[in-house]
Amino acid sequence: MATRRPTHGKRERDRAKKAKAAAKRERRQGIESPEGRAVGATAAEDGAVAVAPAAVDQAQVIARLEELHRRYDAEEIDFESFEEARAELLTRLTVD
Repeated sequence: MATRRPTHGKRERDRAKKAKAAAKRERRQGIESPEGRAVGATAAEDGAVAVAPAAVDQAQVIARLEELHRRYDAEEIDFESFEEARAELLTRLTVD
């Protein structure tokens, strides 16, 4: 008997989970607070008290998404870069 392969939905969930983890990792490594520390850094990482992520202005996130789509439509960036940046911006967007 052959073993069952993962379904399309499971593969998509796994890909989304990996993309979200990568975006979170990049965000932790790349964004700095006014004190010069990475936002969300733990005390173990830098020997200081952890800093909570800064509040993100939703209008700015939407404006950045619009700019990203404009750049992709104008073929200024490739699909992979577009998808990575889009996923990262969508993680910052809150839905009420």
